[in-house]
Amino acid sequence: MTGLLEGRAAIVTGAGRGIGRAIAEVLAAEGASVIVADNGASIAGDGGDPEVARETAKAIGKKAIAFTESVASPGVAKQLVDLAVKNFGGIDIVVNNAAILRDAFVFRADPGDWDAVIRTNLSAAFYLINAASGVMRDQGKAGRGGKDGYDWGRIVNIVSSAGLYGNLGQAAYASAKAGLFGLTRVTAMDLARAQITANAVAPFARTRVTDIIQPANEAQKTYKERALKIGAHHVANLVTALCSPAGKGITGQLLGVRGREVFLFGQPRPVAKLEAGAASSLAEDLSTKLGGQFTDLTTDLEAFNTEPLV
Repeated sequence: MTGLLEGRAAIVTGAGRGIGRAIAEVLAAEGASVIVADNGASIAGDGGDPEVARETAKAIGKKAIAFTESVASPGVAKQLVDLAVKNFGGIDIVVNNAAILRDAFVFRADPGDWDAVIRTNLSAAFYLINAASGVMRDQGKAGRGGKDGYDWGRIVNIVSSAGLYGNLGQAAYASAKAGLFGLTRVTAMDLARAQITANAVAPFARTRVTDIIQPANEAQKTYKERALKIGAHHVANLVTALCSPAGKGITGQLLGVRGREVFLFGQPRPVAKLEAGAASSLAEDLSTKLGGQFTDLTTDLEAFNTEPLV
């Protein structure tokens, strides 16, 4: 490793396992001090095991410390940022990776499950950004970034192709991840003057999510087999690049990573327009004049059902 992030302090949520752990390991290997934030809950958000974060922090070494509480409340998010400031002298990198999954078709879903997924996958990210970004701005004013200004601040939100394409039975998960991209865009805008970047990364890799996929057809079976081949270190590589000094000019972007492939996604913008007439004719006009440009109902599993570069 090159010491690319020497002197920086990072928080990675959901860092006890899978993609989060890989990100924490690479950030630390490149010189950053890292808080491994993970309450050790199941993929559904049930229970908790503090040893998950502690074991990961121990394995990473002296540059890592464990935080074992759920960040899905404003007070705990502030405690986490305060811990970084106390132990590392500041906070420069935030990676929002923690997520839970409670799938069900919209007509069968439990509203309580919806609330839990939104709270963990979206609200928790806002709470942490809210707590950390003020500290980052103050650090910049205080000269933490050096004589060339504060170009250390980095926020990376781990989203999902499910939030971009949709997927069967994932209303809560997809909505949270889509919302997380919206939060990324606004964060990038709000923090641009402070030279703090915010980007979203949609990963394709082996995780607890792919491990528990129960294929309902041959296409899903093939997707799972391919996903299981892809190591999380590829995601960590992209996140580390975004957090590096060279990443200071990249902000507000939506990127994907699948093995050695890195995708830059387009973002929603108008692709066509028409002059609206009466409501009685508008639906027909939409279908006849713009129907050829409608977006189909392809799921993310179908869209990326090709061999990855590993």
